[in-house]
Amino acid sequence: MDQKIQIDTFCRYTQVSRETIISLKNYENILVNANKSLNLIGKSTINTIWNRHFLDSVQVIDFIDKNNKTLIDIGSGAGFPGLVLAIVLKDRKIPLKVKLVEKSPKKVKFLRELIRKLRIDVQVAEQNILQDTKKLTGDVFIARAFKPLKIILPLIHNNLENWKKFFIFLGKTGKNELLQASKIWDIEYKQRVSVTSNDSMIIEINRLKKIN
Repeated sequence: MDQKIQIDTFCRYTQVSRETIISLKNYENILVNANKSLNLIGKSTINTIWNRHFLDSVQVIDFIDKNNKTLIDIGSGAGFPGLVLAIVLKDRKIPLKVKLVEKSPKKVKFLRELIRKLRIDVQVAEQNILQDTKKLTGDVFIARAFKPLKIILPLIHNNLENWKKFFIFLGKTGKNELLQASKIWDIEYKQRVSVTSNDSMIIEINRLKKIN
């Protein structure tokens, strides 16, 4: 897909300013260059960053309560979806504090340098949330291309405190993952088809309880 078409599609969906588009173009250039050594995104998505990563990341923005104070991105990797959301939230003047959690020291270094260059106020924490016993507290949590649902749900149950929403991006296996999870967990959630792929979905978990 041509880059201009991708950018036009992103603009129609988000209605962001020209300044924000420039920031995202800088993000794209830095990412493509760093990807040569860090393997941040799959090579097959290099030419579709605006659609496959930027638009895909930002699609949950209208489902975030603007009165919430914190958003935490688990396993942020190249900054998706947390950093893209932070850029668009800034554009909309929504003062949501964004924190990226990533276990890889190399990716953490990349994210901090990227944030510095983009001049955006986002915190990065180097943490392996699957091994660290320290609990995370926040209003909204989000995970994209992180782990299967069978790993994420116990993580929510055991490692997170005082959360209000948890957005999880699920791929082609999402329906089956939800079916299997419903045998173990009582999940209150909303389900939406991804705007970038009919085979994918995003679930918004509002309550989670283990079935005895």
